[in-house]
Amino acid sequence: MAVQAVYFSDKDGLDMALKHPETLLFTNKADADARDRILELSEEIREFLTRKVEGLDEETADRCALAIAENKDLFQKALKKPQLLNEEAAEN
Repeated sequence: MAVQAVYFSDKDGLDMALKHPETLLFTNKADADARDRILELSEEIREFLTRKVEGLDEETADRCALAIAENKDLFQKALKKPQLLNEEAAEN
């Protein structure tokens, strides 16, 4: 029997990682570190959104912030070409 190391972000926690192994468990440290950076960015975006958008509830702010953080490359490109944000949706 072989032993295999798996990695996860402490911010997700082991229980959450085990519930969603296909997206939250990683076979290398670099991928787990990348997930951790996304979660850190998401936390900062959530704080920004709750400060700037009056009446935004915490759960919605969390979901929005995570979507933005997970697609940060797209958002960076969209600063120059805004229609990129919805090109994929138009193709489907």
